[in-house]
Amino acid sequence: MHPVRKQRLYLVLFVALFSSVAVGLVSYALRGNINLFYPPADVASGKAPTGQPLRVGGMVEKGSVQRADDSLEVSFMLTDYQASVPVVYIGILPDLFGEEQGAVASGVLDSEGVLQATEILAKHDENYMPPEVAYALENSGYDKKGKTK
Repeated sequence: MHPVRKQRLYLVLFVALFSSVAVGLVSYALRGNINLFYPPADVASGKAPTGQPLRVGGMVEKGSVQRADDSLEVSFMLTDYQASVPVVYIGILPDLFGEEQGAVASGVLDSEGVLQATEILAKHDENYMPPEVAYALENSGYDKKGKTK
């Protein structure tokens, strides 16, 4: 084999090997940062993994918000009108958080089916709803206001 061809072959093999290692390292690093979205119906049916980061979105059930007297702990139910998921959050809620409003909770689902939330996102005006929540409600036969279609 000609020395120039041999040098090119080594260069191509080095680039391919280096690219494979880089892709492998990036995917390994991102593996722990992926949190998937699940509607409450999927969580209630057991399709959502426990002990892994995930997001659950839906409407906050009317009358379900309960605040602790001695801490910042808040518990409430998220629903897509097919099923409900209990959520516990310790912290300050967004200003626009409220009953019968759309919300997305990020956290970890425990073995009892309660989402231990680390972050709560609320819609920012009366017309907006997170796309995942709107899709989940649409699939369950409800509109953004919680009324049947």
